[in-house]
Amino acid sequence: MKIQEQIEYTTADSIVKELVRAGVKVAFGVVSIHNMPIYDAILREGSIKLICSRGESGAVNMADGYARATGKLGVVITSTGTGAGNAAGSLVEAWAAGVPLLHLTGEVASPYYGTGRGYIHECKDQLSMMKGACKNAIHLKQPEQTAGVVRMAIEEALTAPTGPISLEIPIDLQSAIIEDFKLESIQDKENEKQFTAIIPEQLVVKIAEARRPVIWAGGGVISANASQELQDLAEILGAAVITSQSGKGSIPENHEQCIGHFAAYEATKEFLQNADLLISVGVRFRGNETSNWKVPVPEEHIAIDADLQAINRNYKATIGLVGDAKNILTALVQKLKEKNVIQKSSYIEEIISLRYQLRTQLRKTLGPYEQFLDGMRDILPHDTILVRDVTVQANVWGSRLFEIYEPRTSIHASGGGIGQGLPTAIGAQIGCLDKTVVLMAGDGGFMLNVGEMVTAAEENLPIIIVLFDDSGYGVLRNIQDAAYGRQVAVDLLSPNFVKLAESMHFDAVRIGCGDEFVSELKKAKESRKPSMIVVDMEAVGPMAKPFGGPPGAAEAFKPKKL
Repeated sequence: MKIQEQIEYTTADSIVKELVRAGVKVAFGVVSIHNMPIYDAILREGSIKLICSRGESGAVNMADGYARATGKLGVVITSTGTGAGNAAGSLVEAWAAGVPLLHLTGEVASPYYGTGRGYIHECKDQLSMMKGACKNAIHLKQPEQTAGVVRMAIEEALTAPTGPISLEIPIDLQSAIIEDFKLESIQDKENEKQFTAIIPEQLVVKIAEARRPVIWAGGGVISANASQELQDLAEILGAAVITSQSGKGSIPENHEQCIGHFAAYEATKEFLQNADLLISVGVRFRGNETSNWKVPVPEEHIAIDADLQAINRNYKATIGLVGDAKNILTALVQKLKEKNVIQKSSYIEEIISLRYQLRTQLRKTLGPYEQFLDGMRDILPHDTILVRDVTVQANVWGSRLFEIYEPRTSIHASGGGIGQGLPTAIGAQIGCLDKTVVLMAGDGGFMLNVGEMVTAAEENLPIIIVLFDDSGYGVLRNIQDAAYGRQVAVDLLSPNFVKLAESMHFDAVRIGCGDEFVSELKKAKESRKPSMIVVDMEAVGPMAKPFGGPPGAAEAFKPKKL
């Protein structure tokens, strides 16, 4: 609801005008003396909902989760210096995941910028810090340029390769009186994407003639809204589909051709060695997902990506197709429909067999947690958004065996940082209020942003937290045991999480077996209230096989000559 507007039009008003023009409905942040004019302008304009986080790190993660779950621009507002520094780690995560995000931060008053005189909240070189954490960082120099600079920042965040853009505005410039004027963009960025991709005929023939094709689908498929086109391509070719962690949901994981997020498993490596064609779509080929690039790929590799620099960065491509994945796949599917593509039923059967083998192999390691996995998938709606912090259960089965059926319903920490799951889940829930959002987290990482539980309660979000409590850093324990045969700095004193959650207005319960978990998860899903289920891992018992981290993790830390 709009309130009475001030007479003068300021830089802050120009910022908000551009946010509204870009369709922004929600902004996250922490108010400060170095961003108050922006907050006041948002209040006066009246159409943007402000979410007040308990820390800048959490605010960025919320904007990140909102953007990943909705496909819209995430917006976060922080203070100068320490506030911007608190945001930096979470901005690195948004950069690693290619999340379109606008970070608005204050700066010291322009006469003192770069002087080192000790102006409150001063940072030696905030812009460089932000450039290191983001896709790009911009400093507003003149108030009259505000509309153009903000619009440029938004467009850069949304342009592939998408990523966070930080815009710093000195505090004196935020309240500067400027003229309100019309800034018309002649180029329509959306229509620029609406072109017909021209696929060379010889390439179509090459693809059609492949007998053992594999598609590797990454987050770029989801960013381009190209999931249906990807599935169409897979079905026409009879291809196996491997997904990256970010690509989960690009094809329904109950599809018989979906291998899933199992690229680094030995059975998948053997399968790839016998493939005659790889089509990668929007894949970064991250080190931890490819055994540090030791997963073999076919010599014939067609790479599709919107980022020119992605081609040949990690795996050599014989042909690179640069552009919007949806357009390229649409054109490719249409061309292949005109060809006589012969699928080999024996190859489809081999894909189905590999799919079953991988899942059966991993299930055997879960022990009592197999009931947790099956209970979650049976109880939760198909479109549940599963957010995973870095923890043993999330890494082992949350990221592989819990089936994802739709794009934007699987969110994880691409950069590998712990503790970002809770605020990310909050942002996802704010963006998708009608959906069920479930967070899988471990006690160690969870404590990093535990204060954001109050933010969830304040917004009355029906988020469900499944907290696996083993009083320590479980992943690191196992890696240290394998690498050194001993442990250090991994044991933690856990609080009474039930009392802690209840003090933050959550319904909470501690459980010690699978039957209790299933029962409490049903209650939490039906209540539509902020809920936490604390899993007492000592009471539940160990997994059948300890998780030793990503393939090769223990070996990497053993002493060796370089």
